[in-house]
Amino acid sequence: MATATEATPRLGDDDVAALDRLRSIHARLKAELGRVIIGQEETIERLTICLFARGHSLLMGVPGLAKTLLVSKLAETVSLNFSRIQFTPDLMPMDITGTDILQETAEGRREFHFVPGPVFANIVLADEINRAPPKTQAAMLEAMQEHKVTVVGKTFKLEPPFFVLATQNPVEQEGTYPLPEAQLDRFMFLVELDYPSEAEEVAIARTTTGGAPPALDHVLTGPEIVEYQDLVRRVPVPDHIYQFAARLVRKTRPRGETAPAWLKPLVAWGAGPRAVQYLVLGAKSRAALSGSYMARLEDVEAVAAPVLTHRLITTFAAQAEGIDAKQIVERLVKETIAEQAG
Repeated sequence: MATATEATPRLGDDDVAALDRLRSIHARLKAELGRVIIGQEETIERLTICLFARGHSLLMGVPGLAKTLLVSKLAETVSLNFSRIQFTPDLMPMDITGTDILQETAEGRREFHFVPGPVFANIVLADEINRAPPKTQAAMLEAMQEHKVTVVGKTFKLEPPFFVLATQNPVEQEGTYPLPEAQLDRFMFLVELDYPSEAEEVAIARTTTGGAPPALDHVLTGPEIVEYQDLVRRVPVPDHIYQFAARLVRKTRPRGETAPAWLKPLVAWGAGPRAVQYLVLGAKSRAALSGSYMARLEDVEAVAAPVLTHRLITTFAAQAEGIDAKQIVERLVKETIAEQAG
């Protein structure tokens, strides 16, 4: 358990009470989603951490793992507007952001009126984002990073909370436009979905081949989510947690002095400073959702894989040996924790 240092700020009584409410809300949210989504508890946990940390997530999984259903039901339980964009090679930026339409007014004049696109929602599912051309990906990137869109020289703000979940199919890559590292870095988490167990698959068949799925209760509203996102930012972080996050990220850089010798032939490029920020924010959000009043080392450890995996570029040598970025991150975390303890 983390202990406070003299420099670590403490929460007020109101914030402590709000964190207790957030823990209860989080439990209700998971219970509601569990009525429709069988399994995927870790995925649900990571998405909620990302939501309350004001991040965006990249979902990686083969078709049929209920990615769209999960996102739409998450929007339903938190009373947010949901929009799904199917990315295709012919998708243009204006298909996402919206465009000006020439319309005739009641006085008989013709004027341009802006018609918002599907990005104007609280939760946006960007399905198979790597199938869109780079300029369309760039339009989505501006919305993710700046929470605004620019159309014909005019800027339109996106109403908070704004949460983007993008999916990629890891199997079929023909005819795709791989996301550049700069855009991958904008995603706080990479959430990988795996096949369900046999028992879960049987339960899925029973649930989905009967009647209509149940309507889920509304657990939160948009303004309440914004308040809890602000609360997460105020969760205290001890100095040694900041140091651990920075030390862990610096170890991923093969040209750095602190990179272990075994990593250098396996990693071509490591994570940048944004990874440190997301490790701390993810730890704050996880601590808040679990009812802790301070970020802990175990919180950083829990979010390390989804934060770092997509930020490491492995070499051909690593691929030839069957070593992926997730395995590298797991080993780095264990070694850094051992050093911290020593």
